[in-house]
Amino acid sequence: MRVLAGALLALATALPAVAQPPGAPRHVAAALVADRTGVAPGQTIHIALDQKIQKGWHTYWRNSGDSGEPTQVKWTLPAGWQAGPFIWAPPKRIPVGPLMNYGYEGEVLLPVALTAPASAKPGEKVTVQGKVSLLVCAEVCVPEDDDLSLTLPVTAGPAAPDPQWAGPIAAALAAAPKPVGLAAVFQPRGTAVALAITGAALKGADLAGAYFYPFDATVIDHAKPQAIERGPDGLTLTLSPGYAFQGGKAPASIAGVLSVAGKAYEVAAAPGAPPPGASGLGPPPVRAGGDAGLGLAAAALFAFLGGLILNLMPCVFPILAMKAASLAGHGGGEHAEARRQGLAFGAGSVLTFVGLAAALIALKAAGSAVGWGFQLQSPPVVAVLALLMLAVGLNLSGLFEVGTSLQGAGSGLAGRRGALGAFFTGALAVVVAAPCTAPFMGPAVGWALTQTAAAALTVFLALGVGFAAPFVLVTFAPGLLSRLPRPGAWMETFRKALAFPMYGAAAWLAWVLAQQAGSEDLAKLFAAAILVALAAWLLGMRQRRGSSSGLLTVTEIVVFMLVTASIAAIAWPRDKAAELQTEAYSPARLAELRGEGRPVFVNYTAAWCVSCQVNDKVALSTHEVSQAFARHRVAYLKADWTKRDPTIAAELASHGRAGVPLYLLYGTGGGEAAILPSILTPDIVVKAVEAADRR
Repeated sequence: MRVLAGALLALATALPAVAQPPGAPRHVAAALVADRTGVAPGQTIHIALDQKIQKGWHTYWRNSGDSGEPTQVKWTLPAGWQAGPFIWAPPKRIPVGPLMNYGYEGEVLLPVALTAPASAKPGEKVTVQGKVSLLVCAEVCVPEDDDLSLTLPVTAGPAAPDPQWAGPIAAALAAAPKPVGLAAVFQPRGTAVALAITGAALKGADLAGAYFYPFDATVIDHAKPQAIERGPDGLTLTLSPGYAFQGGKAPASIAGVLSVAGKAYEVAAAPGAPPPGASGLGPPPVRAGGDAGLGLAAAALFAFLGGLILNLMPCVFPILAMKAASLAGHGGGEHAEARRQGLAFGAGSVLTFVGLAAALIALKAAGSAVGWGFQLQSPPVVAVLALLMLAVGLNLSGLFEVGTSLQGAGSGLAGRRGALGAFFTGALAVVVAAPCTAPFMGPAVGWALTQTAAAALTVFLALGVGFAAPFVLVTFAPGLLSRLPRPGAWMETFRKALAFPMYGAAAWLAWVLAQQAGSEDLAKLFAAAILVALAAWLLGMRQRRGSSSGLLTVTEIVVFMLVTASIAAIAWPRDKAAELQTEAYSPARLAELRGEGRPVFVNYTAAWCVSCQVNDKVALSTHEVSQAFARHRVAYLKADWTKRDPTIAAELASHGRAGVPLYLLYGTGGGEAAILPSILTPDIVVKAVEAADRR
């Protein structure tokens, strides 16, 4: 689908645009503006296309993503005058259902360099004309064309800055992506592509939200998440390859824009292995003394120190709340029990670290492009952890109980009292803490993953011991334990206060899921969260009544099943039926099919139409619709407007439409067509088909 859309889009850019139907509403107010009040002979100034985009609508970047069409302009200039290409503003991601598009909302300025010839005569006026073609989309996509012009005087010397537009155009030029000397290479890795980028501009930058926007629409699958591996000199992004990598092929280069920490940089990557400093998983940089390796002892020491420091990282703060609650529960003198639980917590932490490391080593050996913390690269795992953190918070808030000990803060198995609860609290701490990278961890983990499995596991064992050591040592220090307040009424307040870090962790994990999977799966997580809260309330109500009512138990089971279904919807995409058999639309073919007494479905669509592609994936290309079309012998005509066909434009105008999608369904008895909504579901289409076969 995306390949076809890309091919048709490329063809569409070479074809003439079709004018807006008279009286059609405009969704973009476009104008040409200049940063100077005039232009001197031989001088280069900047003019810009200003787009004020209606709220809820968007236009497109130079690579529009899975659908859409970039803004274009055809200049008409006096002899000798030259206009450069658009200087594109950094785009933003615009997810629409299963698609990912790149574009602009609100207002955007696209500057262009305008150069006057040396022969330009001061005192004259020059008129710059541009025929602008753009696509603006919301639920429907509408092509809008404008004939714009800008008249400037030719001045004897450099003209003054324009008081209204000099500042905004300068800001747009400053924000535009530029090359800053970043080095980049890419390398296919199994079913993924590793894009490694290093350079001074990335050292010390916050790389958490880094994203790569390719110039070429065929090199990556835009809708797939981009996993990030941080390194001392930059980062490595794991991308899902696009059509350019099919059949064992690979492009000669990959160019685009890296967006990181609110800034955008142009990068161009050649084939090659990622350099050491691009990822925390690569071998450490060669030191000045010529030592190219840490050695097992140094790597284990670095890992131990990194594990100690990991306890202070922000992402581990919610787990520190669990630890604090556990220690507070043994204030006073239960030293033997505290030591027993300390050792259990340490065992849970260390064994989980080693288990994650073993899984990572196995996946690496199998050719998978994964990094440390890979468990949080899976949206279903992130969803489960977010719901677990929410359940922990609800437990701490007193909505329900999982045992009288505050070691129950781990929820579920981690909510069991005694050593078993401590063990699973340690395991949960590692699952959440592992994606963080503390000082000393990067070189140690990087070295470990280039060594034998035994050496690697030794390093990860040291990392786990360092992480668990502070908690275990405190439980073996009677002097410290005796300083803790004795258990009492204060603990209930302390317990409820500790719920808020857990709610914060759940919110952070929800944000991570939104970055990975988009708004549709975030909605599923929110639905599951409401169900988890309902289940917790029902459980708490039963606990407070001391009841073993079967009705409540059944209700809780049903709620659990609904939560599982919500997470499963995130884990596995919906079943997709084979695409329906279609014919090209023409008025003659429509008349012929209607004469046969068959229902006829006409889909006015385009490769660049966002809603069209979403409707095709989630509604039309489903088993329900396919079976309904077969049962009722529905003929399917596709009116493809990618090439801006004047006949289709006239048909759209006759139905009061200026853009696509438009869905018409003609019944068996003749008469006017039923117009379906712009946003389809399988149920809407099936019911319309059944009604059409009765008309």
